[in-house]
Amino acid sequence: MARVHRIAVIAGDGIGPDVTREAQQVAEMAVEADSAVLEWSDFPWGTDHYFAQGTMAPPDFLETLAPFEAILLGAVGHPKVQDHVTLNGLLLPIRRRFDQYICLRPSYLYEGVASPLAGKLPGSIDLLVFRENTEGEYVDVGGRVYRGFPEETALQTAVFTRRGCERIIRAAFEVAQSRPRRRVSSITKSNAQGYGMVLWDECFARVAAEYPAISTESLLIDRAVMEFVRRPESFDVVVASNLFGDILTDLGAIVVGSMGLAASGNIDPTRRGPSMFEPVHGSAPDIVGKGIANPLAAILSAAMMLDHLQLPRGAEAIRRAVAATLRAGRVRTPDLGGTSSTREVGAAVLAELSSSIRR
Repeated sequence: MARVHRIAVIAGDGIGPDVTREAQQVAEMAVEADSAVLEWSDFPWGTDHYFAQGTMAPPDFLETLAPFEAILLGAVGHPKVQDHVTLNGLLLPIRRRFDQYICLRPSYLYEGVASPLAGKLPGSIDLLVFRENTEGEYVDVGGRVYRGFPEETALQTAVFTRRGCERIIRAAFEVAQSRPRRRVSSITKSNAQGYGMVLWDECFARVAAEYPAISTESLLIDRAVMEFVRRPESFDVVVASNLFGDILTDLGAIVVGSMGLAASGNIDPTRRGPSMFEPVHGSAPDIVGKGIANPLAAILSAAMMLDHLQLPRGAEAIRRAVAATLRAGRVRTPDLGGTSSTREVGAAVLAELSSSIRR
């Protein structure tokens, strides 16, 4: 009997519904390889809900999501809604409520995709960023006083705990053990932030001592962004705070060709609640309605979701199909130099997937 996995779908805003549709179709076919079935439940939350109700989602949305095994998210955001409203109204509460403390973001240079950096060969850039996802700079602790006066003051506090630092760092080391280069890079700014970031550095040193077979380096964020451009192929597993991980992974996506390839997973490895999988690119209001959004980031995020659901054959089949589509080069969206539509790219991946799992 096929295993049934319940998935909540928040297609969201902008290009979110377009890329999510393609990801769902690909995932539905891929799970046949694992004799599984995906049962989708759609939730119309996002900025349309905000315009109608004044909130990004209903008051009980976290309780609604709790019974699901995973969440597939498209994108949230609208030019008329400030980003802090969309983040704090939907994404950040989900990450915190379900303790999705690992934000996993891979950057891989596929054959058939040109890096903007000269001389980079396919597969030479293959890095995996572990972004701390529930504390650090994104905890929304602080306040504002004297609003409207010249003395108006805003205080924004970052929160670092030993528990929070050690568990994301340890997760990075655990995965590094199974990768060929067995290397972990820690990104910090402890020369200027002498409390939270020094605690991070101390935690990194403490955890690193438990993994003597793993090589390490610790870089300040300003040097790290430079090295992501100068020597991206030297990075293997990278672990960083919430803010620094966010910045680095946008850069990582660009050096491997496009934000349209940037997948991510917001993961609670204990599985006490659902984990959430989403493309990094956002709602892309400049191309909404044109049908040209690259669905590959959403499709690769769905592959990460299948990994989490312990459906490895389907996950690997998706990655092979995406790689074959990019390698062939016949069908690609404008962000990768082509003229194909979102649906055409999705159909090409489905065709590659079908030929591999239905032989």
